[in-house]
Amino acid sequence: MSAPGSGPAGVRISGGGADPAAPADPAGVSSPRLADLPLRDDLRGQSPYGAPQIDVPVRLNTNENPHAPSPGLVDALGKAATLAATGVNRYPDRDVEDLRADLAAYLRPDAGFALTPAWVWAANGSNEVLQQICQAFGGPGRIAVGFEPSYSMHHLIAQATATGWHRLERGADFSVDPIEAAEQIRRLRPAIVFLASPNNPTGTAMPLDVIAAVCDAVTETGAGVVVVDEAYAEFRRRGVPSALTLLPRYGRLLVTRTMSKAFTLAGARVGYLAAHPAVVDALQLVRLPYHLSVFTQAVARTALAHAGELLGTVEAVKGQRDRLVAELTELGCAVAPSDANFVFFGRFADQAEVWRRLLEHGVLIRDVGIGGYLRVTAGLPGETDAFLAALRTVLAEAPQLWAPGGPAGAEGNTTTSVAER
Repeated sequence: MSAPGSGPAGVRISGGGADPAAPADPAGVSSPRLADLPLRDDLRGQSPYGAPQIDVPVRLNTNENPHAPSPGLVDALGKAATLAATGVNRYPDRDVEDLRADLAAYLRPDAGFALTPAWVWAANGSNEVLQQICQAFGGPGRIAVGFEPSYSMHHLIAQATATGWHRLERGADFSVDPIEAAEQIRRLRPAIVFLASPNNPTGTAMPLDVIAAVCDAVTETGAGVVVVDEAYAEFRRRGVPSALTLLPRYGRLLVTRTMSKAFTLAGARVGYLAAHPAVVDALQLVRLPYHLSVFTQAVARTALAHAGELLGTVEAVKGQRDRLVAELTELGCAVAPSDANFVFFGRFADQAEVWRRLLEHGVLIRDVGIGGYLRVTAGLPGETDAFLAALRTVLAEAPQLWAPGGPAGAEGNTTTSVAER
């Protein structure tokens, strides 16, 4: 499945050529090529999702929280895993009731109402939650829509579940107009509408009036559900509300989140959803038996018990994010206002060449395939220093890499920032 902007180190499924690192076939055994297998036609020629993992000093391309768990939390996680191991001969709680109770308690302040465990579901990363949504509400003969550019896995998971995909365009400033969006939903009558707030790759939050307009249109047509992907919700700026507050009003609204970012648990693979209990019941129809291991559940509950400590790292990340926005703007870049743990910036005549030259300086960021723009994760202070220094050097050495008209804000230049459009 195609992953835009995966970079020169991205993996391509081509169905051709042999892997030179693979062992030779045993005598008398014939190994097929990918092209020889009875793969679904719509998957042929696609690439798996992924970002290049290159061994360089500064890696700011995958939106991870750069702060490792504290020694105390590592000890607590280890003890939880050890305790879970004493019963590993038994299957885990397939309904993950204790974890759902902890997640409900965590979400209540953002939701603003008495959210109960019946409103919550959890799985192996938010991507598995999204997959379960597509399995339950999508499939052959149904379509999902998304406002792009956005998180490419929405499209890829829809495709993997044989759900049709219809791309809707964002505005020039990467926003979504509520009236136009509602009109498109009434026209297309999709089974699933994907919204992302904050959006990836732009980092921009979606106003609640846009989400409400889409939900109203879906309610009117009676055709589908609305998924608001809030993977980066904890990083939003003060005063920016969560779509969780709309749950009592809309029975077909689903809000997904992850513990990979704010909770520094990218390696643990824990994602979750809040929605009306009937939606949770629907997802349990397609979930695999015992899908969350005893270790995953134990680690997630331990992290939630240390939420105060972990959310302290969120404030540090937000500080570096805001620093990036300020210094990139001062440098002359067009910068999207970010409510995430990354910054989307440009405008360049050749963003791929900027990406390559930064890599030569030991800094890896993300080219997501949007002409003129790149994305950088907010890292540790030293990583921010290294990135900004490398970018200044690259643009000083090759000013032709700026888009025509030069840097935004230059005298006589009419280029506007993303925030100003």
